[in-house]
Amino acid sequence: MLAYIFPGQGSQFVGMGKSLYDSYDFVRKIFDAADRALGFALTELIFEGPADELQKTVNAQPAILTASIAMYELIKRAGIRPAAVAGHSLGEYSALVAAEAVDFNDAVRLVRMRGQFMQEAVPLGRGGMMAVLGLAPDEVEEGCRRAAQAGTVEAANFNCPGQVVVAGEIRALKKAQEIFKSMGARRCILLQVSAPFHSSMMTPAGERLVAELARVQIKDPAIPVVANIIADYVATAGEVRDALIRQVSGPVRWEQSIRRLMSDGYDMFVEVGPGQVLTGLLKKIDKYSRFINFNGEGEPEQVIARLKEAV
Repeated sequence: MLAYIFPGQGSQFVGMGKSLYDSYDFVRKIFDAADRALGFALTELIFEGPADELQKTVNAQPAILTASIAMYELIKRAGIRPAAVAGHSLGEYSALVAAEAVDFNDAVRLVRMRGQFMQEAVPLGRGGMMAVLGLAPDEVEEGCRRAAQAGTVEAANFNCPGQVVVAGEIRALKKAQEIFKSMGARRCILLQVSAPFHSSMMTPAGERLVAELARVQIKDPAIPVVANIIADYVATAGEVRDALIRQVSGPVRWEQSIRRLMSDGYDMFVEVGPGQVLTGLLKKIDKYSRFINFNGEGEPEQVIARLKEAV
């Protein structure tokens, strides 16, 4: 069975989706709709930069969503539909648009506000994130407990075997880095992000998102959607809404989400959106998994032909 997976923040780059925009009228309409929904020229920022402006959370989130849905629509129009979907953090919104649970225009506005709320939840320079390589999840959580005397530090992304990202206050991250190295971590890499995403420090952002979600119509997903926060399916509009609120300050259980899909018979994964981060994680979760990366680069017809052969 076929599952689509959608990337999160960090996958953005200047020019993403430009070749599709130049080639397909319906792709132009998607980008134009995002501009109208937000009230500014997001498309111009995506295609022309500058990169540091596109990288800002408040811009990167709607930009990645727009590019991902444009790529999804291209495959959809070729007659290929997923049996299930999932998305990494921000990518969960792309998955919900694909599952017809959230309207694209609403999703673009929501992720723009989500990015703003997440950025404003913690003053710049106070929090961050760090990738921990070579330790098991329970070891990382134990290290976080030991470092908590220095401040907030929590497991934020369970990405794949041997890779867990932690988030928290800078001083606590530095303490945790010492502890993880003493526990045998292969590497600890401070990430170039501006806030401690998916930690309890994001709770104010989740609380602000509640009011915005209340203004948006959310439907029961038309196809199965696996949510990050529970690594399980959300089947009703209420479950979708709850998962979107909780995932702001809760961990991304990505490895567990992929394993849930695999255990239910999903054996072909298509990463739809810019970059190929999730394809890399998938290889580490299960080296025997079948996957196709559709990031809008190269010749889309060739990727679609491969997909049709695979399914």
